[in-house]
Amino acid sequence: MWIFFSSAMQQVLDNLKDLPSGTGAKDIDLIFLRGIMESPIVRSLAKAHERLEEVKLQAVRDDNVQLVTEILDSLNNLPEKDAATAELAKILQEPHFKSLIEAHDKVAAKCYEMPHAAVNSDALLTSSLMPADAVRMIGIQKKAGEPLGVTFRVERGEMVIARILHGSSIDRQGMLHTGDIIREVNGREVGSNPHELQELLRDCSGSITLKVLPSYKDTPALPQVYLKPHFNYNPTTDNLIPCKEAGLAFIKGDILHVVNKEDPNWWQARKVVGGATGLIPSQFLEEKRKAFVRRDWDISEFDRFELQIYEEVAKMPPFQRKTLVLIGAQGVGRRSLKNRLIVLNPLRYGTTVPFTSRRPREEEKDGQNYCFVTREEMEKDIKESRYLEHGEYDGNLYGTKIDSIHEVVDMGRTCILDVNPQALKVLKTAEFIPFVVFIAAPELDTLRAMHKAVVDAGLTTKLLTENDLKKTVDESARIRRAYSHYFDLTIVNDNLDKAFDKLQEAVERLFIEPQWVPVSWVY
Repeated sequence: MWIFFSSAMQQVLDNLKDLPSGTGAKDIDLIFLRGIMESPIVRSLAKAHERLEEVKLQAVRDDNVQLVTEILDSLNNLPEKDAATAELAKILQEPHFKSLIEAHDKVAAKCYEMPHAAVNSDALLTSSLMPADAVRMIGIQKKAGEPLGVTFRVERGEMVIARILHGSSIDRQGMLHTGDIIREVNGREVGSNPHELQELLRDCSGSITLKVLPSYKDTPALPQVYLKPHFNYNPTTDNLIPCKEAGLAFIKGDILHVVNKEDPNWWQARKVVGGATGLIPSQFLEEKRKAFVRRDWDISEFDRFELQIYEEVAKMPPFQRKTLVLIGAQGVGRRSLKNRLIVLNPLRYGTTVPFTSRRPREEEKDGQNYCFVTREEMEKDIKESRYLEHGEYDGNLYGTKIDSIHEVVDMGRTCILDVNPQALKVLKTAEFIPFVVFIAAPELDTLRAMHKAVVDAGLTTKLLTENDLKKTVDESARIRRAYSHYFDLTIVNDNLDKAFDKLQEAVERLFIEPQWVPVSWVY
């Protein structure tokens, strides 16, 4: 059996490779289908399925009523009865137990397997599952221009309800359910084209009469799943969505309440800020779509691009974050913003003192600008992963020690860090509970004018070339593309005072407003 199945699968794979271009099949779908069929998991599942098909289930015996009678006779004939004997006798004589045994014997004595002819007959299968007297006439109400919130698919030539959007008109009326078969609309046969049926219902208004074969499926419990998307989505430009009007548009960072995940490709969700329920691409579908998108930027100097679709989040009451992480290109003003926050409120904010292996200069004191340690000690700690980040400059090691972050937090302060974006992988955990702010560079002309103003005011003696300024803008754009899924807030620093006000306002809100955080921080 397995040898036959294997050869059949191989034949399908060979046919996929030789499929002519005129079939209309998309390359991405063929690649995806081949990948699934060639995977060891699918082959193992198919093998397990074939083995299970060979097993014929049979009852051990169908005379258990007689067996129970014999056991009771034996118990009653015992010369001495203990508590366990009395309890067993009582259970065996209970009406519910006797009914259960009788039902078991009746089922065990009959064969409920479907005749072989019916297995290969769609008509017999349909009639056995849905008898003719199950057909119902259902009346629903529809306002002109209001979408019903229902989509369809064709199964064995029948028009089946594929999904009902949570909170939609159909859902509120409660007359139809997923899996119901629609035969007629206002006395008119529906045919076998879902799009035509969709258009027919869209044009209807008032009272609509449907001829339906009910599925009698139980309505699933509403899941409490909240997601933060890391991409923008517009259903009007999505060629894969089964009904564009049923789609839910969202932007990166919105909080979505997912109310139905039964469909592997299209979930039902609504925004927590309000609005109707709509379809969104599932994690699986969006991963499949994005996995074949060609990257058109070079991020080789950063970590390998991480495919981020949705992040499950939970709502928490206001609380103080352990760390405030400022990310940005060199020269965008992160250090100025950090120092200004600490000076303004030293009891709420603090920062780490970097470690270095270089010798202290004459005016330097250990523990102020730097913590001075030997190169051997620093190399040992680096090897033992005690540093958040480290690097070498002019023959000396520099780095931020993880313990120094905890020391600031243990004093009741939020530790402000201006680190390289690679450190976000370590920081975005329950250990550090960060609020990540990306300080973005402004346009090149604005950055040039800002630098000139600082030089003219005598606030710096460091002159940046046109190439330096352009490098800052380019680096800022690359960081945004590669790491934006880590950011809680983005501030364009086109004016240092305004940027500081935005930063301060955002961190102050954390103490008074509920926060959506990764669910892994909570559970």
